[in-house]
Amino acid sequence: MSLHSKLQQREAEGRPIRIGLIGAGKFGSMYLAQIPRTPGIHLVAIADLSPDAARASLTRVGWDPARTQARSAQEALKTGATWITDDWQAVTRNAGIDIVVECTGNPVAAVQHCLDAFAHGKHVVNVTVEADAFCGPLLARKAQDAGVIYSLAFGDQPALICDLVDWARTCGFPVVAAGRGHKWLPHFSESTPETVWGNYGLTPEQAERGGLNPKMFNSFLDGSKPSIESSSVANATGLFVPSDGLLYPPASVEDIPVVTRPKSEGGVLERKGMVEVISSLEADGRRIPYDIRMGVWVTVEAETDYIKNCFEEYNAHTDPSGRYFTLYKRWHLIGLEVGVSVASVALRGEATGVATCWNADVVATAKRDLMPGEMLDGEGGYTVWGKLLPADRSLRMGGLPLGLAHNVKVLRPVKKGQSLSWADVAMDMSTDAYKLRAEMESMFALPDAKVA
Repeated sequence: MSLHSKLQQREAEGRPIRIGLIGAGKFGSMYLAQIPRTPGIHLVAIADLSPDAARASLTRVGWDPARTQARSAQEALKTGATWITDDWQAVTRNAGIDIVVECTGNPVAAVQHCLDAFAHGKHVVNVTVEADAFCGPLLARKAQDAGVIYSLAFGDQPALICDLVDWARTCGFPVVAAGRGHKWLPHFSESTPETVWGNYGLTPEQAERGGLNPKMFNSFLDGSKPSIESSSVANATGLFVPSDGLLYPPASVEDIPVVTRPKSEGGVLERKGMVEVISSLEADGRRIPYDIRMGVWVTVEAETDYIKNCFEEYNAHTDPSGRYFTLYKRWHLIGLEVGVSVASVALRGEATGVATCWNADVVATAKRDLMPGEMLDGEGGYTVWGKLLPADRSLRMGGLPLGLAHNVKVLRPVKKGQSLSWADVAMDMSTDAYKLRAEMESMFALPDAKVA
């Protein structure tokens, strides 16, 4: 509760936290909008494939053009201005930068950026949760070995869920379940960039007017992003995942403590201590009033009659037994909240969510029958969606992680609904991302696992 005062102190002392941003797209732009309004922060450099697009983003979010005229990182450090470049290594390797905020959304590139930042003594706030989902446990270990901090990004739902889980455990509550909301019907898993707007409730004209990216939006709709985010949460908190994918039980906020109980007590969970995603739609497509679609939640249990009575005495909304209570945030503000991670890492030496185990994985699963020679187009595309599975099950089947299912050729027929394995594709083994994943699989290898 003291981060803002600590930032003010750094401002007064002339010792701002020095930031490098890689990727100035939507998420990065939202953070950019808040930087001029936050004390104790100096954005030294922005690296983007299109410096002109980065400048346009700064103009759009209201930056004074005079603040973006630095001609080098060294000039930026001297003057307090910001340098814009297309060279990401100039950011990860500059001695004057304290924290790199990785915002590209490209999981293969993000792994490379993170590893290079660690090697040059930089903390990393990783917005590209797609990378964390398939190799976060080893990224966390690499950061620790380098003496730096690796963190999920506050504002994105995984870090917010981790925060709720930490609240619960710090208060002494056992966590029964935790997760996020989502607009979900089973056939959405087959959605493509051509069908996304109808499922979302927008016309193609509205989407074009808003400059909305159909593939990115479809990655949320088809279940890939909820699986990715749930994987990161499970690996950061030690919670378990459903044995055959997310269930998406429909529920209003009021009903979350009812459905997020074990099956033996009238809920949907296989066991206590799991991640799950709540749907904002009934099975017939009707919208649920007071939904949790854009929010996060945690369900806890009163283990004694005294605690149960406290819930009742203070009018806490519980399930009918009075034992299960859900705390929630109905909204998240995405990139507008990233400053919490930056401040926490720099001022407290504390991540806002980081993998501590490997409980979960997201496996590429066919949206339709796939034939040899076809190219996979990754999350949100036409070929695959991401299915959340226990990590040990993914290991045993040699599951192809969704984060590496981009621009990969199919080698043998794959039926619709079938999860892909390494043997189904021709994988580029030269990338840092593949090598890190292979190293992680070897570390956690099971006796009968089909390791990459």
